[in-house]
Amino acid sequence: MEHFHAPVPVSSNIEDKLLRTVWFMAVTIALVASERLAFAEDAVDPAAVKSDNGKYLDKEGTPTFKVASDGTVDWYTYSGYRRYHSECHVCHGPDGEGSSYAPALRNSAKTMSYGDFLGVVASGRTNVNTSQGNVMPAFGDNPNVACYMDDLYVYLRARASDAVGRVRPAKHEDKPSAAQQAEDACIGKR
Repeated sequence: MEHFHAPVPVSSNIEDKLLRTVWFMAVTIALVASERLAFAEDAVDPAAVKSDNGKYLDKEGTPTFKVASDGTVDWYTYSGYRRYHSECHVCHGPDGEGSSYAPALRNSAKTMSYGDFLGVVASGRTNVNTSQGNVMPAFGDNPNVACYMDDLYVYLRARASDAVGRVRPAKHEDKPSAAQQAEDACIGKR
């Protein structure tokens, strides 16, 4: 007795694979396009429009950087560079470029709000997904970080905008007296 099997239509399998591939590509393109659109809509121009005792602010009042035409950076960008390289680069890599176990803060600064940045630095963060688990410790009780969060944010914002390069800024504005007063109060100097 012979057994007959219904023939499997070869063209149907090929069509299914092609349809799945086209669908996957369309979804991927849509997601990438929506991310770019969302970023473009959410991005705030980092241009300094105001100075408050040597601290520059954007149009929304968020701390930002100022780089003069001769390359002189504001104090907070310079201080942020120094603080970043004393505390953050161990995990996040030199100049905010990231490492194999911590994200590129240069990229995060493009989309992360100032409030979210302060919250993550002060309280830490746990990111767990199917490929990896990352834990950033809280630095809210570390005066070497907590007292300079604005400086760190300003530096990373400047890096994210390509306003400063991957090297120590050669020239910087003098330290404003308001910055010294805030530092003394935070660290506990009188």
